[in-house]
Amino acid sequence: MPPSSDDLTRLSARAVLALLKRGEISPPELIDAALARHAAVDGAVNAVPTLCPERARAAARRVMEDAAGMDVAGPGWLAGLPVLIKDMTDVAGVRTTYGSPLYAEHVPGRSDVLVETLERRGAVVLGKTNTPEWAAGANTFNDVFGATRNPYDTRLTCGGSSGGAAVALATGMAWLATGSDMGGSLRIPAAFCGVVGLRPSPGRVARAPTADPWSPLSVEGPMARDVADCAVLLDAQAGATAADPLALEAPAHPFLAAAERPQAPRRVGWSPDLGLWPVDPEIAAICAAAVRRFEDAGVAVDDACPDFADARAVFQALRADAFVTQLGPVLETHRDRLKPEVVWNIEQGLAQTQADLSAAKRGRAALAARVAAFFETHDLLACPTTVVPPFPVEQRYVEEAGGRRFETYVDWLGITYTLTLTGCPVISIPCGSTAAGLPVGLQLMARPRAEAALFSWAALLEGLLGWPAAPIDPVVPA
Repeated sequence: MPPSSDDLTRLSARAVLALLKRGEISPPELIDAALARHAAVDGAVNAVPTLCPERARAAARRVMEDAAGMDVAGPGWLAGLPVLIKDMTDVAGVRTTYGSPLYAEHVPGRSDVLVETLERRGAVVLGKTNTPEWAAGANTFNDVFGATRNPYDTRLTCGGSSGGAAVALATGMAWLATGSDMGGSLRIPAAFCGVVGLRPSPGRVARAPTADPWSPLSVEGPMARDVADCAVLLDAQAGATAADPLALEAPAHPFLAAAERPQAPRRVGWSPDLGLWPVDPEIAAICAAAVRRFEDAGVAVDDACPDFADARAVFQALRADAFVTQLGPVLETHRDRLKPEVVWNIEQGLAQTQADLSAAKRGRAALAARVAAFFETHDLLACPTTVVPPFPVEQRYVEEAGGRRFETYVDWLGITYTLTLTGCPVISIPCGSTAAGLPVGLQLMARPRAEAALFSWAALLEGLLGWPAAPIDPVVPA
């Protein structure tokens, strides 16, 4: 007896792919199942404001009937599996707003290279997930579609900026979803919504066009309900292209193979705060208990992390420069149509001097050297993904934590953006729940370009922790 629509949405991406490849289900059946789940739950959470079912059905027919020019034999072959794309990424013929009123009715004529890669590997794009305006900030709301809500308590934020993607996965509207990450945008919503988000090494996932293709600060990456499914999507995303000068060749062995063979690292360094950031005591305790589970597999865990002392100044300078590069012309012509946090970030960049930027680059280089020294004695660095649990969705950002007031709207993201500066792959996995029943995420960082090892080690800990990966129905308090 074939699985029901509801049964299909509760299966892992790996299980669904196995059914597809055996011919036991078809891509149109999966489209119907995902659309039915969207109709049932998205009204409560507002995660996927744009659907493109007819485009998806046409793509499904191409996969089933022809697949000419597609990478059918590759390890990332998705065989007609529906996926969701963050609304920062162009999809040809599909409304793509970047969360900005300026682009509320924008329909690009060509897809981003990331989408072209996924479609060449058999992905069927079913819709776009909500994001903050220009992906700025880690609370997903904008003036085009409104706020996306946390499925564990719809009064709360889901995080951001890949918030719609995380919520869609957590509620069963998708098996796989794309996101992007500069300061934590794949990791923070994954932590707040009980799913897995990976910030890969720069170049691991090709992207184009972009305002600064040589910058390693912002990357595209995968989100999924568990570690192995996250590896499935990275296999489909990875690979070089002439359009992206930083893009890396796909690895010789699939990432999924590493995730399906969990291995134990030799030594893990743990820090509750990276020596910099105030962290809610409950979150710190949950993450500390989780990382100690590595010891059950014979792994040495000690209190250790690199010296990140100047990370805040370095990241703020580089982020501000990135905002000027991307949005400086928009500020000149449409200042009144940008949210105040974006205006502030651009102006911060415009006020910087060349000396400021040069100091930030030197600081990042010194930080990279200290991280390399850390990895001479450790395989992983572990720390919390967020400094607080999910907060009310009406609150634009976190202004203080642990008795410390933050100076800017991005400083509460410090525990994720500090790791951004390393250029290393970082994964956030669910590691427990607060007393209020809200998910908590743990970051695991490996040395540069070591995604395969990171998947293997993360899968080991995921198995030890036993987080339930099945989707949930949104919790809507009375």
